[in-house]
Amino acid sequence: MRRSERKRERPDLGILSSRTLFGLQRELFARLSEQGHPRVRPRHGAVLAYLDEEGSRATDLAAQSGQHKQVIGTLVDELVELGYVERRPDPADRRAKLIVPTEKGRDHMARSDAVLAEMEAEHARAVGEQAYAEFKRVFTLVADRQAG
Repeated sequence: MRRSERKRERPDLGILSSRTLFGLQRELFARLSEQGHPRVRPRHGAVLAYLDEEGSRATDLAAQSGQHKQVIGTLVDELVELGYVERRPDPADRRAKLIVPTEKGRDHMARSDAVLAEMEAEHARAVGEQAYAEFKRVFTLVADRQAG
């Protein structure tokens, strides 16, 4: 059996994870585009998925998303240009800046949370509530273990 055939028939964790992530992103961003956010891309999730409504430091976003600080800086620049976030002085440290969502950014974050909740509910209905809950429990354990 060829490797590609084996991977299709018995995909490993990496393949399953990437298929899940890319499929989820395609659907999520298509739905968000229909709801008024057509210019946000999956790469922006490294900021928007981890951003606190009261603001977050770029170093914290980098640590949470697993991206380099320079990548986060580029993404923040793009999101500032698109009107989703702004940089403000951090009241706790005058040398630091906070990345703070704008009204447009908060709308995107709320819609994203709602769409993801809908998608999870759809998966739960498709495979069964109990099976989906067990899948999430085990997947969380695996993800936490992999993260170290």
